[in-house]
Amino acid sequence: MSFAAAPRRPSGGASRARRRSPLGVAIVAVAIVIAALLLLAQFWTEVMWFGQVGFSRVIWTEWGMRAALFAAGFLIMGGAVFWSFTAAYRSRPIYAPSTPEQATLDQYREAVEPLRRVVMIAAPVLVGFFAGVAASAQWRTVLLAFNSEPFGQNDPQFGMDLGFFVFLLPALRFTVGFLISVVIIAGIAGLITHYLYGGLRVGPAAAGGPRTTTAARVHLAIVGAVLLLLFAANYWLDRYSILTNAGDRFDGASYSDVHAVIPAKGILTVVAIFVAALFIVTAFRGDWRLPAIGVGLMVVSAIAIGGIYPAVVQRFQVNPNAQELEAEYIQRNIDATLSAFDIDSVEKEQYDATTQAEEGALRSDADTAASIRLLDPQVVSPSFRQLQQNKQYYNFNDSLSVDKYDIDGKSRDTVIAVRELNLDGLGQDQRNWVNDHTVYTHGYGVVAAYGNQPGPDGRPAFFEGGIPSQGAITDMEGKYEPRIYFSPSTDTYSIVGAPDGTKPWELDYQADDAEDGGQVNTTFTGDAGPSVGPFGSKLLYALKFGEEQLLFSDRVTSESQILYDRDPQQRVSKVAPWLTLDNRVYPAVVDGRVKWIVDAYTTSDAVPYSSSTPLDEAVADTLTTQQGAPVALPEEVNYIRNSVKATVDAYDGSVDLYAWDADDPILKAWTNVFPGSVKPMEEISGDLMSHLRYPEDLFKVQRTLLSQYHVTDSAEFFSGQDFWNNPTDPTSETSPPPLQPPYYLTLKMPGQDDPSFSLTSTFIPGGNTDREVLTGFLAVDADAGNKDGTRSEDYGKLRLLELPRDTTVPGPGQVQNNFDSNPTISEQLNILEIGASTVRRGNQLTLPVGGGLLYVQPVYIQSTGGTQFPLLRKVLVAFGDDIGFADTLDEALDQVFGGNSGAQAGDAGTAQDEAPTAPPTGEGEPGTQPTPAPSGEPSTEPGTGGAPSSELDAALQDAAQAMEDANAAQREGDWAAYGDAQDRLQQALEDAIAAEQAQEGSAG
Repeated sequence: MSFAAAPRRPSGGASRARRRSPLGVAIVAVAIVIAALLLLAQFWTEVMWFGQVGFSRVIWTEWGMRAALFAAGFLIMGGAVFWSFTAAYRSRPIYAPSTPEQATLDQYREAVEPLRRVVMIAAPVLVGFFAGVAASAQWRTVLLAFNSEPFGQNDPQFGMDLGFFVFLLPALRFTVGFLISVVIIAGIAGLITHYLYGGLRVGPAAAGGPRTTTAARVHLAIVGAVLLLLFAANYWLDRYSILTNAGDRFDGASYSDVHAVIPAKGILTVVAIFVAALFIVTAFRGDWRLPAIGVGLMVVSAIAIGGIYPAVVQRFQVNPNAQELEAEYIQRNIDATLSAFDIDSVEKEQYDATTQAEEGALRSDADTAASIRLLDPQVVSPSFRQLQQNKQYYNFNDSLSVDKYDIDGKSRDTVIAVRELNLDGLGQDQRNWVNDHTVYTHGYGVVAAYGNQPGPDGRPAFFEGGIPSQGAITDMEGKYEPRIYFSPSTDTYSIVGAPDGTKPWELDYQADDAEDGGQVNTTFTGDAGPSVGPFGSKLLYALKFGEEQLLFSDRVTSESQILYDRDPQQRVSKVAPWLTLDNRVYPAVVDGRVKWIVDAYTTSDAVPYSSSTPLDEAVADTLTTQQGAPVALPEEVNYIRNSVKATVDAYDGSVDLYAWDADDPILKAWTNVFPGSVKPMEEISGDLMSHLRYPEDLFKVQRTLLSQYHVTDSAEFFSGQDFWNNPTDPTSETSPPPLQPPYYLTLKMPGQDDPSFSLTSTFIPGGNTDREVLTGFLAVDADAGNKDGTRSEDYGKLRLLELPRDTTVPGPGQVQNNFDSNPTISEQLNILEIGASTVRRGNQLTLPVGGGLLYVQPVYIQSTGGTQFPLLRKVLVAFGDDIGFADTLDEALDQVFGGNSGAQAGDAGTAQDEAPTAPPTGEGEPGTQPTPAPSGEPSTEPGTGGAPSSELDAALQDAAQAMEDANAAQREGDWAAYGDAQDRLQQALEDAIAAEQAQEGSAG
């Protein structure tokens, strides 16, 4: 039987080529042009965006490496499969014996032959395409491998620099894994072709006759040998990868890994090379028994040496003596984890916390007491909206930020928010393309309030606000650019800019004294977006956004720019795709501009012996739940550094990256890839430095690790008896409650000379217990200082207070239970919820003062219907089992500490009837700081804490006293006194309802 190809049809003759239809040619041409324009609309607009923001090198480097890897993957995979097809087909036998098997294959060959050429080209192209896509996704891995930097630290097993494991090993593993896939797929292609065309026979063969032709034998033997050599390389690399294994008790290579698995991998490497040699011998000698025996030997070795032997060592040698045998490897894990997560220099201190509150106990902590924050940034956003939003097309984020500003020469903790653009606040009749994209283009100004001091009637005490912006920040900066063109909530594009002399049409705000029809308008003058003046740019962006108005609007001029990708995190992630970003972005007024500050991390999951941590779980808490979906995070990391501080200008969107940890090897590697993209720390101004802080996500990861790795002795770590947990948020209303977030506070830790702006968290016992006493308190110095290009020496210093194991200092959950179950407090809170009001509990802060742990929680009241915004009414304080509950923190502290705490809180002397006045809530002249209200009769003017508020407080106090009297009379059996108390309670409730209604009427 002949397998030769059928003769070709004679090429001569009178057959004429089919005439191509002009209409068909035109349709194809138009389709090509449209497809090209659509591709340009996606890709060239990105080039324009990166060019405008000054990071063109990033996109060209990424695209160039992606293209190179795609081409390499496509050519290697496609070429190997094509070669295998072609070699097998060209070496097919001309004659083959007539057997039933061959008769069946004849039918398949006849069916396949007409499509053979197509299959032999299309199949390599298809698998090559997918291989190229897979290869291009590894552009970061390859770039890091070519630009690796040494860590200067060796692993404890092989003595190799950690840079090999972080930079080179991932690239080697990818390369070997990819080549194994290539060889397997190419081998399958050759095997099928040989079988189909008779080079390989599976059925009965003549006595002593070969089952493969010489060409098929050589082809398949060489493929098998190459595959075995790749398996050998993979086994050898496995030896290094074992150092990052995830174990039950600890990560990294264990005793059985080091003494059984790693030697087994070495033996299997030798076996694989030996079997590969047997395949080479078969290619020349023609005996398949040797490689068959070799493969069997390899399988048996893999099972016995690679599986059974380590299991036997683990079960009969390690498990009975685990604590002793694993001690060395647990210590390796502890040391590597502490180093990789930068928690190897935590200052630990035994803190013999007292639970007895004594008079004057806060005298030595007076500065901390004066700085205790009462304004909860997660609660007061509605108050900011009601009092400072001003225009329906502006809005504040639900979660505000805590910062610090120097006011009158003193650093003050501040709750700050940016008035962002909010198109959803417009009515439907106002929504059109012109308004959405050319009129309402930006937000306006920042609003700031004291963190430790309430304003009138429990409102925030604003020291910066109003439109136009006025207050202490404006005075301090001389004047700042208030327009906010870039912000987290701005998710649409805007067209800004116009030729000189054009009448402005971008709306700032409405004002009665404005000349332009009651509106104050502006024209953007910065350099913030790609130009859409040329027709080509208009066309590309019209296609990109599906907006034909871009082509025909008179407001798209020669000077117009298009602003998009306006979320600061999105902009940073685009210009630095190699960074992992913190979930929180916060604003600061810096050198006359509003800057969004983004903390960025370099991460890895390849550091030997370091504990692997899922980032999304480590950073999840009440704040991330409130914010919604977090930014994209790596699944697992075992190394993290806050290596970059990024800023995004809220006016022109410019992105600056500053090296914050210049010694980080991963940052060094990426700066080799993108030279000039990261500026040195020396270029950070003192004003910007004063607003940089220790990042929340990094602190959350570190506190997660420290819940176990505060134990640094391998024997104690093995027992796990002193492991801790992070407490759940006691104020959360979700079930199950998320973790309590860390809080920014100004406090003085034991041993510190002066208070510092810090980030704090607490620990409770670990294991399966619901007992929630305090076991530890963690704080990190979050203040970077205020000097140009130099950060504070204490920045980033972690201090851990470890409480004695025999003490029972209440934890956050116990304290909240004490608050909620206290009869006096619950009665008064129930009174506050009468009518149309509801109680909102603020964040529960923990402070190590007075020789113990002080808990502070603000209590807010807001309406249940109509206009709703929280007002600070009460403050809860706990020290040990002593509880204070008063109108002010200062009064509550005195209640707890024997009538005199020894210090004054920030709200001292600001009882509701003496509340400080706040800067205006709209247009007008604000004061630079809260000032006492004039003496005499309380004002009844809305917003100044006048008579209705005083009458409500008096009625609530009368009601509380009446309930106490009623309870006392009931216990003593004095029913006459009980009846009198009930009458007074009824009257007090009626007075409270009347005062609340009067207050709502005056506010309206």
